Amino acid sequence: MAAILPHYPSRMTQTAIRTAPQTAPHRALFVATILVGSFLLFLVQPMVARMALPRLGGAPNVWNSAMLVYQALLLAGYGYAHWLGRFSLLRQATIHLALLAVAALTLPVGLVGLPRVEGLAEALWVPLLLASSIGPVFFVVSAQAPLMQRWFAADPQAGQPWALYAASNLGSFAGLLAYPLLAEPLLSLHAQSWAWTAGYALLFALVALTAASRRKLAPVPQHRAEPAAAPIGWRTIALWLALSAVPSGLMLSTTTHLTTDIFAMPLLWVIPLGLYLLSFVVAFSDRRGPAQAVSRIAPVVVLFAGSYAMLSNGSGTLWMVGGSCLLLFCVASALHARLYDARPGPEQLTRFYLVMSAGGVLGGAFTALVAPMVFDWAWEHPLLVIAAALLMPLRPLLNWREADGIEPGMARVAVVALLLLAAFLGLQLASNVLEPDADLIVLLLTVFLIGIGVAVMAWRWAFVVVLLIAMVAQGGIWTLRATIEHQRTRSYFGIYTLRDDPALKLRTLAHGTTLHGMQSLDPAHAHDALTYYGPTSGIALALRATPAIEGPRAHIGVVGLGTGSLACQSHAGQDWTFFEIDPVVLRFSTEGKFTFLRDCTPRARVVIGDARLELAHVPQASFDVLVIDAFSSDAIPMHLLTTEAMEVYLRALKPRGLLMLHISNRYIDLAPVIGANAGATGLHALSRLDYPKDLVRYTPSRWIALSRDPATLAALAQAGKDAPWKALEERAPEPWTDDHASILPYVRWSRLAGNP
Repeated sequence: MAAILPHYPSRMTQTAIRTAPQTAPHRALFVATILVGSFLLFLVQPMVARMALPRLGGAPNVWNSAMLVYQALLLAGYGYAHWLGRFSLLRQATIHLALLAVAALTLPVGLVGLPRVEGLAEALWVPLLLASSIGPVFFVVSAQAPLMQRWFAADPQAGQPWALYAASNLGSFAGLLAYPLLAEPLLSLHAQSWAWTAGYALLFALVALTAASRRKLAPVPQHRAEPAAAPIGWRTIALWLALSAVPSGLMLSTTTHLTTDIFAMPLLWVIPLGLYLLSFVVAFSDRRGPAQAVSRIAPVVVLFAGSYAMLSNGSGTLWMVGGSCLLLFCVASALHARLYDARPGPEQLTRFYLVMSAGGVLGGAFTALVAPMVFDWAWEHPLLVIAAALLMPLRPLLNWREADGIEPGMARVAVVALLLLAAFLGLQLASNVLEPDADLIVLLLTVFLIGIGVAVMAWRWAFVVVLLIAMVAQGGIWTLRATIEHQRTRSYFGIYTLRDDPALKLRTLAHGTTLHGMQSLDPAHAHDALTYYGPTSGIALALRATPAIEGPRAHIGVVGLGTGSLACQSHAGQDWTFFEIDPVVLRFSTEGKFTFLRDCTPRARVVIGDARLELAHVPQASFDVLVIDAFSSDAIPMHLLTTEAMEVYLRALKPRGLLMLHISNRYIDLAPVIGANAGATGLHALSRLDYPKDLVRYTPSRWIALSRDPATLAALAQAGKDAPWKALEERAPEPWTDDHASILPYVRWSRLAGNP
């Protein structure tokens, strides 16, 4: 680890001490400026992502791409702040205020009309769109933290500036929480944009005041140049990069891991990012006690919570979510604390932050760009946990290695014996971890493994070996097997797992923690629609009644292909069109993994792209029935449920057409939203809540049927006497629009706590 560089008063500082007036260093003003700038940065991030929903959807990788853009812009801003350091304070202030004014010309914040680039991958086009929309203001505001610290430290009475970085991350954390809890529920996007613009004006004024507070500092005499700062070696630079890259990548991988394989909870992305920011508050505080305490317990947390880093069976609970979040916070705090301990003197402040930001971009690029193209699953998550174990400070809790009477050879033999015992316990854990009545055994085996890890902490390599054993034993063996057997496919929009159950003769497709579709491997039942599409589901009733309601040559549109389960509910003479955003999903049907599409609707058209955008371009009144079934895991594509989206669907439907919405969701009650939107767009609505008796082949589902014509719904209800429909009575106070929508009022909080 690089030593902390001592900071002695330079000649410039000595000159300033002699000539500067004895006034207060305006600490509160600098803290306020940094807090406002950081608050605005992290308020605008989710705001722009929300604006992009109608064009991008809500897949976890969209947020990861957004975070990568923000990290890249932050790196550029830190580079700009470092470049400004070559000028006098007066010139720095002049340049910075001028750039703030120029960037203001792009306000209020909004999404630019950038067209899609033919052949450019989503993973590259999404960052390009976001950078074009938010680039200028984000770039100039992101320079606030290092620049204000430099200006603050210019006054010799001000003291060390590092604690201001903690204040910066506290402001970022406040902005992050303020968006989903206050801004989104209370303000429309239009109002949010103008409120942010007002905040930007306040920031401009505060920057001007901070510049004015330093205007009387005497400049350095020309014949007394400040001595060059001590050179920083490449090893120190590499350490800074690693210590900043791993927490950054781990923050994004935790988001992907939790929302894909553990617990697809709404707004879950806020928690990892918030904890990542709080880790800086702890690590960069002047009071070192909390950082040292967290660093002390971090290895134990890594052994326990990190053992679940390879888990991919979707059996998560809030306890597991809590463990993953605790792991992220402890790792980020420990690595950032080590980064703080390796900091240079204040004269190298902007260089330090520039390298730190570059490390953040490297970690983000690995998780958001490289991993989705290289791995079939979120393997970046356990890899980053292992990297953290290799980098974090290890202070042995049981330092028996140094005890009297312990020979080096004897210690090595003991370590090997402990590792062999860990391997045996790992085998026992792997054989019991999936047994329903083995909870106590699994807990005891896990505790023993952690104890061995603590015992060998004096040997980092042994500590990492025990962590690997625990990862594989705690469910990782099944994740490895799925990769070896090529059960998974990963795309920009998610991770899909294809599994066969020979006993039940079923093939399933899961998207994250949510069943995406199923097909029977029994040829006699290969065309049966299963899961949410069973014979008593709302969509099965509607498609069965379609020939009588819409005629024998009805045009059917389906948003969300999945396994193609609905294809075999088609009738002779009908024309079918599927809309699917992910080409990988289409390959499951074209390559024969699922045969519904090939066997039942071989002439169906499949349109690849965002359904809302594609439907806006189809001829008016194209469909008699339009089915919207496009949810990714439990994520809510809000842009498909707004009144503007409803108007797109109505344009594509014939006047007597039938709109079917699938709103089954574990954590969000969407019925009130659909009820309010139906009222706002002049639609009548029926609801069908289906609880099938066979819960192996079929899944409970809720479908909403909507139409301009009440006679269409009356005919649907008449056709389904044995499986009754009910009028949709739920109504939200306000409909969702592209400009204003929030899921918070409709979260089933009891489900999040694990209650049915």
